[in-house]
Amino acid sequence: MSRVFSGIKPSGSVHLGNLLGALRNWVALQDRAETVYCVVDLHALTTPQDPAELRASTLSLAQMLIAVGLDPDRCTLFVQSHVHEHSECAWLMECTAAFGELRRMTQFKDKSDQAGFVSGGLFTYPALQAADILLYDTDEVPVGEDQRQHIELTRDIAERFNSRYGDTFVVPEAVVPPAGARVMDLQQPDSKMSKSEDSPQGSISLLDEPAAIEKKVKRAVTDSDGEVRFDVAAKPGVSNLLSILGAATGREPDEASEDIDRYGDLKAATAEAVIEMLRPIQARYHELAADPAETSRLLAVGADKAAEVASTTLERARRNIGLLGR
Repeated sequence: MSRVFSGIKPSGSVHLGNLLGALRNWVALQDRAETVYCVVDLHALTTPQDPAELRASTLSLAQMLIAVGLDPDRCTLFVQSHVHEHSECAWLMECTAAFGELRRMTQFKDKSDQAGFVSGGLFTYPALQAADILLYDTDEVPVGEDQRQHIELTRDIAERFNSRYGDTFVVPEAVVPPAGARVMDLQQPDSKMSKSEDSPQGSISLLDEPAAIEKKVKRAVTDSDGEVRFDVAAKPGVSNLLSILGAATGREPDEASEDIDRYGDLKAATAEAVIEMLRPIQARYHELAADPAETSRLLAVGADKAAEVASTTLERARRNIGLLGR
């Protein structure tokens, strides 16, 4: 059975695009692979954080991951900073990666152009990401196009380390997962849905109340011709609603448009489908939120499972690179 690794950063609320675009696939992967899922709180430190908010968002994200269907009995679910091997292995990765490789990372260029304060961690975080992946002898990493460059760097680092010091790391494959729904901003349907802080009316949080969901969908941008059909180029707003409706009801967008003639009916059906899809997720989340000690226990169990694998891999890397054992 192949091993799959993926991580998610605790920044902002989890939104509908996260669920339909990625997290549903994470849940499905539990049936066919050995899955390792990580809340990457160390990556969040590349930009300034409020300590209390970071702790709260890390716990909340873990609770949401369980609520959407990640089963701690079927996967390894843990918090990155709870497994110290990530930090030590990251240094080995930094010393194996070339300065020019890190400098060419497009995400660093984009984020450093926007930020006032640019941390050294923002520059070197692809090395930590490589450590995250390589510590678990990962075979597959599900990625979107925006992460493919980072996985290629991880492969290059692993191959370089193996070439210099002998076989140490499994070289992972980047795998484009089955196409999930591409959920766009309800107010700007040419942009992907993002954190609600960035677009309050364009993003649906997984914790939004039914009335808030109805209001946001009712105000979603469409167009003026009044025809309900799926055509992303010509009708991005309508197509986005059809994509959401289809994903929430297990149908293709074209199928979802059948028997719907008016935009008002489309919006009503979409809002209702999203509310019903999120109802059990929200119930499970609130159950977990009421007992944070249980979530902490599950994360501790996951960290212990992760550390068993990570410590073995790191010890092999330490020995092969020439560090003196204790």
